[in-house]
Amino acid sequence: MPGRSLHALTAAAVLALAACAHSAPSVKETPVSTDAASPSVRRLPVKEWPLRFKRHSFGAYCYDTLTCSVWYANLEHGSEEPSPPASTYGPGYLDHLGGGHGMIRNFPPPAVVTWRSKDGQPHRAEIDIGEIFRDELIRHNVAREEMADLPDGIYRNEPSILLEVNDRTIRVWMRAMIFLKKQVEVAGVMRADFRNDLVLVRSYTY
Repeated sequence: MPGRSLHALTAAAVLALAACAHSAPSVKETPVSTDAASPSVRRLPVKEWPLRFKRHSFGAYCYDTLTCSVWYANLEHGSEEPSPPASTYGPGYLDHLGGGHGMIRNFPPPAVVTWRSKDGQPHRAEIDIGEIFRDELIRHNVAREEMADLPDGIYRNEPSILLEVNDRTIRVWMRAMIFLKKQVEVAGVMRADFRNDLVLVRSYTY
């Protein structure tokens, strides 16, 4: 919930954003077209593997806290109001959330998290995003041979890094949009030509 203003994009995102009254704009990520704008740009298999990133977007979301503040990349995320538990929004409570604070060059200083868990206990933690992702590898679930050809064979999408504060637990996730050669099944229907999986990278308990 970066910042102190909200931009609700979908009904699911509105519910999730309610977890922190003054949260960052939640972003339901939309596929970025890989069509070449110029006929001189050729679509080729991805050249560099594994996929790496030099910029990222960031989002922070709080659940089951009495207060919650996350400071990262010169922007505060959070709320001074209590946030409901994640169970309020169902098992897919993070499904439609992304990084609302974008174009962050790797890497700012660690994220500083200060919060009170639901039992009233105060906590403070520094989550070093740069250390967690020091290899700059994009975490995803797509095999190289499954990726669609790209303009000049270059992957240009920036991944989202999400930080979840949930009572006494902090989780760090990554989400990256990757286009596919063939459609995959989504909710029982063969309709998606991309994957945008949420991958858990690190978890801390306090």
